[in-house]
Amino acid sequence: MDAIQSAQQRAQTSPANRNDTTADDSIVSADFQTFLTMLTTQMENQDPLNPMESTDFATQLATFSGVEQQVRTNELLSGLQSGMNLMSMGQLAGWVGMDARAEMPAAFAGTPIVMATPPHNLADRMELVVRNEAGEEMQRINLTISEEPFAWAGVNADGQPFPEGVYSFTAEAYDGETLLEERPAQVYARVEEALIRDGETWLNMPGGVSIRADLVQGIRNP
Repeated sequence: MDAIQSAQQRAQTSPANRNDTTADDSIVSADFQTFLTMLTTQMENQDPLNPMESTDFATQLATFSGVEQQVRTNELLSGLQSGMNLMSMGQLAGWVGMDARAEMPAAFAGTPIVMATPPHNLADRMELVVRNEAGEEMQRINLTISEEPFAWAGVNADGQPFPEGVYSFTAEAYDGETLLEERPAQVYARVEEALIRDGETWLNMPGGVSIRADLVQGIRNP
C-alpha cells in the first residue's frame, strides 16, 4: 500500500505531529487536508475481501468531524478577535487629541507638564523626583499632600528651563525621615495615535512615549 504509506508519512511530518505547541489556523488546516488524504487513500486501497470494520470507519469519521470542528472554531475565534480589535479601536478613536492620565514618562518642550501624585495614607510629606532619559536625577520638589493635579514648570532653582526631552517623575512619600513609598506620578499627556500591536491596544504620546491603553487611569479634554 504505497499510497497509504505516503499519506501516513505526510501526516507524520505535518506540524501538528511534531512537539510544536503553536496551533494556528494554517497548521490545523494542513492537518485537516492530510487527514482527508489518508482517509480517502485508505478507502480506495482497502482489501475488498477484508474491508474495514464499521467501528473503525465510525471512529475515523468522528475524528474527521472533530478536526473539521476545530478548524471552524479557530476561524470563528479569529473573526471574533478581529471584531473586538475593531470595536476597541472605534472606541479609542475619540481619545486621539485628548489628555490621558497614566503612570508614564512625558515629553517636555518648554511648557508645564500636568500630573497628580495620590498621597500615601501615612505620609506627612512628599517629594517629586525628576529624572532625565538617562535616569539621572535632575530635581527634587516638595509636594503638597493632595489628590489635586499640579503643573511641573520644568525650570531649575535659577528659573532656567530644563532641556527639551522625555522626563520621568516619581513621588516619594515619607513619615518623618522614613521612606514609605516611591511610585511613578500620574502624568497627563496628549494622545497622538491609537493602534493595535501584538493583539493589544497601545497609545502613542509626544516624544515617542507609548503605553498600553488599559494602563490609562483617566481621560480629559486638553
